[in-house]
Amino acid sequence: MAPHVASLPKSGIRKFFDIVAQTKGVISLGVGEPDFDTPWHISRAAVTCLENGGTHYTSNLGTAELRKSISAYIERRFGAAYSWENQILACVGVSEAIDLAIRALCSPGDEILYHEPCFVSYAATIRLAHAVPVPVETGAENDFKLTVEALERKVSGKTKALLVNFPCNPTGATLNAGEMEAILEFAEGHDLILLADEVYSELVYDCDATKPLTGFASFPRHRERVVLLNGFSKSWAMTGYRLGYAAGPVDIIDAMMKIHQYGIMSAPTLSQAAGVEAMDHGDRDVDRMRREYRKRRDFLVPALNALGLKTFMPKGAFYIFPDIRSSGMTSEEFAMRLLNDHAVACVPGTAFGECGEGFVRMSYATSLDKIKTAAGRIADMIGVSSPRTREC
Repeated sequence: MAPHVASLPKSGIRKFFDIVAQTKGVISLGVGEPDFDTPWHISRAAVTCLENGGTHYTSNLGTAELRKSISAYIERRFGAAYSWENQILACVGVSEAIDLAIRALCSPGDEILYHEPCFVSYAATIRLAHAVPVPVETGAENDFKLTVEALERKVSGKTKALLVNFPCNPTGATLNAGEMEAILEFAEGHDLILLADEVYSELVYDCDATKPLTGFASFPRHRERVVLLNGFSKSWAMTGYRLGYAAGPVDIIDAMMKIHQYGIMSAPTLSQAAGVEAMDHGDRDVDRMRREYRKRRDFLVPALNALGLKTFMPKGAFYIFPDIRSSGMTSEEFAMRLLNDHAVACVPGTAFGECGEGFVRMSYATSLDKIKTAAGRIADMIGVSSPRTREC
């Protein structure tokens, strides 16, 4: 076994959900997957593609139709122009896009900065490219925002890139335009490539389809050092379609395509057809799901705060990251006791980095009725009752 693989830890999320799968009657606040089915008009596009014989390979970059739709979408939503011909690559989910970008950029020993708590794959993906992951801690004291001051403490002469994820899994943290621009200035000052995982970009609660979004690609002066990584799983509830994309400078996209070409060939043809429909006609679906997520967030955050579990109000994604230190338990003890004794699943904060100790991740990508029941069970566990949880 290759040493760098043998030493790789298994996903903290998957390890925990192997246990969840064996427990009946559990309300899951753990899985980061929309509870909505893919809107039918999007799935119908895949069915139509199949009926029309769309069962063959596409271009390595993806179909022209999908890349044109992605290009138009990025310009409409983020004000950023990317050529569909040579600046966009369709991938098997945003996870493949992240892997391709890191492997295309890094030589053995190069360092990549990333913030923690973070999505569980970042450090592992960096190690698999024989690069060195360098975590930058964020904390509850400033709503888990990434700051230039924290980055400056970790950057070195070996740093090649900075990987960021806002809105953030697992914390729900977001950045405003000024904070994004400051991070881009930092990247320019140290000549770094910025890898922007923006798979939750549509799930920002102070926006809608009529208002443009701000992402790291929205700043023209810095665009040549940004690789935008995004996908269809979260915003359009298309997790099973395994479709994502990268947009960036021509030379980086070309390098990523070469790796993709030999390892994958092309993203699934039926998924690409569905992606065109989502990009072109899916705004109302995203708005509908975003409104429902907001209702759930607006119940769950105050309910947990009323129980003494300090939780900041996230402005994006569909996660909260409550501080459970007042319970006197570790993150894993809290999650296991909640699961075993009260049949509610959440994820220990340590699954997302060591600085996640003292926190758990809860996803509100499940129905409001189940969330209300879960809040009542959490109250039972910690021995606190409140008017809001009694209503459950």
